[in-house]
Amino acid sequence: MLLLPQRIYAASKNTVRRLLKFLHTLAAAGLTGAIGAMAAVVILAPAPISTSGYVPIMVEMANIAAWIVGPSMVLTVISGLLAIAANPAFQDAGWVWAKAATGILILEGGLQVLGPIQEEAKRVAGALGANPDPPSLARLLTSEVNSLWLLLAVSVANIALGIWRPRFPKIPF
Repeated sequence: MLLLPQRIYAASKNTVRRLLKFLHTLAAAGLTGAIGAMAAVVILAPAPISTSGYVPIMVEMANIAAWIVGPSMVLTVISGLLAIAANPAFQDAGWVWAKAATGILILEGGLQVLGPIQEEAKRVAGALGANPDPPSLARLLTSEVNSLWLLLAVSVANIALGIWRPRFPKIPF
């Protein structure tokens, strides 16, 4: 029979694991949804974009990036790494390391896409007199939506790895 402190320790360990899983899943859903929302903002933008139409698009994308994507990305990475540390079974599972690799791709890609979006939003909101030409605005938004689609695909693959947990060869350490 387990002693009371051992029962409390086992219960608290399971609670921590469940909390980390919940936080990781919540953050991954927020990240995926926000990237999808950013792609939808760009796709639903009017086709002949003007400077006056470009400003709200960039400001909205910067708000989504700052308030949802950034915190979700940080929470996803931290909770995922803590979950690996808290669960010894995860430490030698191949799917976990594949998920960690796709997480690094999401983190790097997110930083590559979101930083310029925020800088562009600040520049455009602060200096409307620059008047960039509409074809260059359309090219910028097209490259951003392509990057967002790629991030969205990697994010969905990361979630799929967590759900299906395919059997990869174990990594001996």
